[in-house]
Amino acid sequence: MNVIKELWHGNIVPQEDSRTNSKEMKELLGYMARHHEDLEKSFSDEQKETFEKFHDCWSEYMSLAEAAIFEYAFKLGMNIAIETLDD
Repeated sequence: MNVIKELWHGNIVPQEDSRTNSKEMKELLGYMARHHEDLEKSFSDEQKETFEKFHDCWSEYMSLAEAAIFEYAFKLGMNIAIETLDD
């Protein structure tokens, strides 16, 4: 398997795979969904709109953070590989 080609063609999607790869994470996502629903039920229409805006901003932030973490981790991995090859 050529990892770079797989990444390019979208066959490897780290941000999707990493969110659900452990039992604890799956369980936490379930709790979050339940609490999200409970909160929305208790909100007025104005509060629902504000909460939705917050949710959209949070999702965008997390997407940017995941991209930054991926970039950092990739560079770190490459630096480790380069050091290993230099030794």
